[in-house]
Amino acid sequence: MEDNSITGDAESKQIDTDKSVDVEFWSTKFDVSTDQLKEAVRVAGNSADAVEAYLKK
Repeated sequence: MEDNSITGDAESKQIDTDKSVDVEFWSTKFDVSTDQLKEAVRVAGNSADAVEAYLKK
């Protein structure tokens, strides 16, 4: 059976700060440092939409 799971891109919509590929992808997408991304995930949760809304404040 083929593994169709996608990590580290917009289709995932969940940010896993334990995976460097996710941290790199999302910090680049949101144009923030890895520390800023990790703080946003800590505060807003791992939903990419929630993190984006937090970072836009």
